Amino acid sequence: MEVVPAWAPAVGFTLLPHAGGFLGSNITKREIPTWYQTLQKPSWCPPNWVFAPVWGTLYTSMGYGSYLVWKELGGFNEKSVVPLGLYAGNLALNWAWTPIFFGAHKMGWGLVTLLLTTGAATATTASWYNINKTAAYLMVPYLAWLSLASALNYRIWKDNRNKK
Repeated sequence: MEVVPAWAPAVGFTLLPHAGGFLGSNITKREIPTWYQTLQKPSWCPPNWVFAPVWGTLYTSMGYGSYLVWKELGGFNEKSVVPLGLYAGNLALNWAWTPIFFGAHKMGWGLVTLLLTTGAATATTASWYNINKTAAYLMVPYLAWLSLASALNYRIWKDNRNKK
């Protein structure tokens, strides 16, 4: 008799990234109408409503990718330490950005966090490529969005450095 249904790991891995996003959304929702609204943003800044569906899609995609890697390597074991460890580091950095940028209003440190996240996501993608190409390809939209987010964070920091 199987204790854990066969579909449970796929669902768990896919939903895991959303946990940090959900917790961060409480900070974001509080700060958008107050602090964030007062910041000067570039003309190419996406409208606020775009961020939740984009992040929901990206979290689902990378979460499922992590499941594919976990499954391909036979679970948590010596072979999965590096690829899933890089992914965990990427997720921790990703989740840290919201409290730093929105919670503490530290735009420069937010940018540093985003650049570190991008590095960790790139390393994760590279490590996944030889394990499961689909998993690596599922990270590509995330990498593209991190590039946009980094450029946006930089511009907001640069244009609002004197703002408290």
